[in-house]
Amino acid sequence: MDLETHIRQSLTDARDDLKTLLEDHAASDRLADLARRIADCFEAGGKVLLCGNGGSACDAMHAAEEFTGRYRDDRRPLPALALTDPGHITCTANDYGYERVFSRAVEALGRPGDILIALSTSGNSENVLRAVQAAGALGITTAAFLGKDGGRLRGRCDLEWIMPGGTADRIQELHMLSLHVLIEAVERLVVPENYRHTDARM
Repeated sequence: MDLETHIRQSLTDARDDLKTLLEDHAASDRLADLARRIADCFEAGGKVLLCGNGGSACDAMHAAEEFTGRYRDDRRPLPALALTDPGHITCTANDYGYERVFSRAVEALGRPGDILIALSTSGNSENVLRAVQAAGALGITTAAFLGKDGGRLRGRCDLEWIMPGGTADRIQELHMLSLHVLIEAVERLVVPENYRHTDARM
């Protein structure tokens, strides 16, 4: 198979995985549920925490900055924090082990009524699992974006999505797409005036 064919196959695989997700109406309903919970959380003065490793850490930062900065249009900043501070991670990993880098951050920063979004393509990351456990103990709503069979995190969060895709990259692409859709949905609830001009054209 030549390189051009490999590239087309990769794009086809991504399209097919997206089609599978699109046909999962329950997954869309759960995104709407999480959007409402996040909007209510913000209204009550709470915040969103996000965590993940590697590419998932980058996705967590990406989503957080679109809450605190902007997504499409100007609006007030919305409180979200990716648990990716290198000082905290290296200190905690050195003193307590890498498996506790996220749970310590949740214990330090999380409050009842907050929301934790956990990202793991395998569902088996020990540090993400411990973060979910710490959040549950604090009365924090938990949502997991997973892949493959969901791993050890499957069934442990209040809401979860197990994305289609045979490889971590395809799964992460759907994680980020879903986070973008989620952020737009939250904005539609928090600042509906930003979408009146677009909705009027539909």
